[in-house]
Amino acid sequence: MVREWEKQEESLVILKDIKQKIEECLLQCEGKLVWEKEDEEIVAEIMRRRFFPALITHKAWEGFHFAGHEIRITEATDCYGAVVWPSALVLCYFLETNSKQYNLVDKNVIEIGAGTGLVSIVAGLLGALVTATDLPELLGNLHHNVLQNTKLKCKHQPCVKELSWGIDLEKNFPKSSCHFDYILAADVVYHHPFLDELLLTFDHLCRNDTVILWAMKFRLEKENQFVGRFQTLFDLEVISDFPSLNITLYKAMRKGRMKARPSKVTV
Repeated sequence: MVREWEKQEESLVILKDIKQKIEECLLQCEGKLVWEKEDEEIVAEIMRRRFFPALITHKAWEGFHFAGHEIRITEATDCYGAVVWPSALVLCYFLETNSKQYNLVDKNVIEIGAGTGLVSIVAGLLGALVTATDLPELLGNLHHNVLQNTKLKCKHQPCVKELSWGIDLEKNFPKSSCHFDYILAADVVYHHPFLDELLLTFDHLCRNDTVILWAMKFRLEKENQFVGRFQTLFDLEVISDFPSLNITLYKAMRKGRMKARPSKVTV
């Protein structure tokens, strides 16, 4: 009888353990479904900010609604840097919806790899002193978009400046006089041979109190490894994650300068 009772006890313990594991799995699945639903809803909201011209025009453009303004962006489909990519929309949406926590009013902000200028335009409309930078061949279209969408609309008129990653950094952006509160970057890591220069540029522009806001689309493993290299110089924190877009939004600061706070911000 004792032996039989022990067997029953063992069976009950096993069943209890199985039940607990099933409940844990159900909770994990439920959490995943909720997160996926939230991801889909936020992404849908972000994409609703984009609109297209009702009529075909001689110049290709896309429209966006951010910071209480209608923004029209001229694109060039023959150039990677002259197209609005989803990472830029994610960063714009974040800046707009978290403008209290990340208040850009009167802050010195630089965007690297500004491309069409959408992120810089939104930052300018939110009150920042913006420097939009990119390669020389992109500056014409970048300047056109920035001027068209910010003239007489911003507290500070954004400026456009050439920045080739890793080249003449001290000459063009001397550490003695250039102090940026924020560095903005959207989709700057992709299949290009200048990842070393990109890291060097982040390093040069970033001071001890500079905050980097970086939207990263994950593509190929080689490019994705840049995140690990980036963390040799900077503390990195995930602000938001969008699995359906393969995009992660990061906050970064110099090593040891990040203040402890909740790891996620609502977007």
